[in-house]
Amino acid sequence: MASAMLKKLVCLAVICMVVETLMAPHAVEAVVTCNLVAKSLAQCIPYLKGSGGPRPSPNCCAGVQGLKAAAQTTADRRAACNCMKNQAANTKGLNYNLAARLASQCNVRVNYNFDPKTNCNSIQ
Repeated sequence: MASAMLKKLVCLAVICMVVETLMAPHAVEAVVTCNLVAKSLAQCIPYLKGSGGPRPSPNCCAGVQGLKAAAQTTADRRAACNCMKNQAANTKGLNYNLAARLASQCNVRVNYNFDPKTNCNSIQ
């Protein structure tokens, strides 16, 4: 019985090492995913459609700030930009003027804007 338990522990340890090895290369890839962008900006949709009032909600601005914090590298910022453009293209009724001013309306300083017309490859 102890031998069976030892085999299970060794098997578990090997599985953990394999998973860790497989996950390690992903640590250097872009942190920002389209899923993160969508979650971060979900609270902004009413504002971006013009139905959420004259200013973005605090939850929207928290999402914008969180997205800025996540996008620390050029690759991350470009990935976020491309995801925002894709999301904008699939969101009916989006006001592109409001999207372009979103970061400034939230008092979040970024070196790019949320304008869906932005050339993402130009973002540093």
